[in-house]
Amino acid sequence: MTRIILIGYMGAGKTTIGKILAKDLGVPFYDLDWYIETRMRKKVKQIFDERGEEGFRIIEKNMLHEVAEFEDVVVACGGGTPCFFDNMDYLVGQGDVVYLRGTPDVLFRHLKMGKGVRPLLLGKSDEELLEYIKENVEKREEFYMKANHIVDIPCMEDEDKILDTTEKIKTELGL
Repeated sequence: MTRIILIGYMGAGKTTIGKILAKDLGVPFYDLDWYIETRMRKKVKQIFDERGEEGFRIIEKNMLHEVAEFEDVVVACGGGTPCFFDNMDYLVGQGDVVYLRGTPDVLFRHLKMGKGVRPLLLGKSDEELLEYIKENVEKREEFYMKANHIVDIPCMEDEDKILDTTEKIKTELGL
C-alpha cells in the first residue's frame, strides 16, 4: 500500500509535485484544502472568515483523518496542517510523510510567482514577504522536521526542476 503525505510551507510545491507523483504511481491525488472545500462546499477563506482559524483547524483535522485513511494515495497538506493538534504525530503513523524543505529564498521566489492568489500575502512588499516567510518557517520547522523523509527543494521555475524533484522523492522513498 502506498500512502505518501507531502508537507511543507506554502509555496514548497506540494500540490504541483503531488499531482505528478500520484500520476507516476498511478494513484489518486488529494490536496487537503481542495478536499475541505469540496466537502464543505465553501472556499477555505470563507471558512476562515466565518469560523476563524480555530474553527477551520478543527474542520481541517477531521478532513485530514479522512484522507489520511485512504489507501494508495498521495496527499498534499496545507502548510499549517502539521502544526496543530496532534496532526503531525498522526500523519507519521499513517504513511510516508515527506517534508518538502525550501529555503526562505526559494519559497519567496515560488510565492512571488503566485503572490496575488494567496490572501495571507496580499499587500506585502518583497521585504515584508521574505521576513514573513522566514518567521513562519522558523515557527513551523519543529513540526515539519518530524517527517519520515526530508527532501530539499530547488527553485522549481521550470518543468525539468519539478520533474527532478519528483524523481528525488521517489528515490528517497525507494519507489
